[in-house]
Amino acid sequence: MNKIKLQQQLKQFFLEDIGDRDVSSSIFSREQMGRLSLLAKADGIFCGEEVVRTGFSLLVDQLDIKMKVRDGDWIEKGQLLAEISGTVADLLQAERVVLNLVQRMSGIATKTKEAINLLNSDHTKICDTRKTTPGLRMLEKYAVRCGGGVNHRFGLYDAVMLKDNHIAFAGSIAKAVAAARKNVGHMVKIEVEIETKAQMQEAIEAQADVIMFDNRTPDEIKMWIKEVPENIVTEASGGITLEDLASYGETGVDYISLGFLTHSVTALDISANVTFE
Repeated sequence: MNKIKLQQQLKQFFLEDIGDRDVSSSIFSREQMGRLSLLAKADGIFCGEEVVRTGFSLLVDQLDIKMKVRDGDWIEKGQLLAEISGTVADLLQAERVVLNLVQRMSGIATKTKEAINLLNSDHTKICDTRKTTPGLRMLEKYAVRCGGGVNHRFGLYDAVMLKDNHIAFAGSIAKAVAAARKNVGHMVKIEVEIETKAQMQEAIEAQADVIMFDNRTPDEIKMWIKEVPENIVTEASGGITLEDLASYGETGVDYISLGFLTHSVTALDISANVTFE
């Protein structure tokens, strides 16, 4: 995780929440010290250690942070996750932003772990998509890794994905792949999204690096994948649910990408309690 980017993002989040001043925490003097405890209210995978450290460090005077867990650890309801000591007013200012992020990241990590367990494959890997919350992609994709998954491309800048509209405007898969390879160079992977066997054959002949079976059934993928050379990576995507995972894993694809890991995940329930010192 890019710590400089994280710090910049947290500053913006705090500015959004605090504005010119925290009128609620103004009831406390600068001399009043306290301890904030993060507690798990549900079982799951913890994610957000650096958010806790960086977030509170930006605001809290006389800070002391004691993390009780690490990213990727399994946590249980009632477990103490962290203790942060400092000025009470500052602890309360930082609490909500930090907690919102940690809960969401832990929810993503937990859902990713659930998907991996249901897939139960030594070969096929679970990965994410670009269906992330605007502004939170770095954190959400980090959470997927903490849950045991792997990251797909981070944006439009680090890998080529040729979808149906790209191909339609280019004229064919062959033309689209050739133009992309000429423009981006040999260091950038090219993935082609296919929906028919004929498109798959064209992508193979164009020497795509990755072939994505988009909205194809497990039976279709099982039949088609036999013709894909071993040097081409395969991926299944499109409307795949937790209930479908086992059957898609049996197709032999290298990756299964799941948008729901980030676009509709439920935050893991975590609370923050403050006591005076």
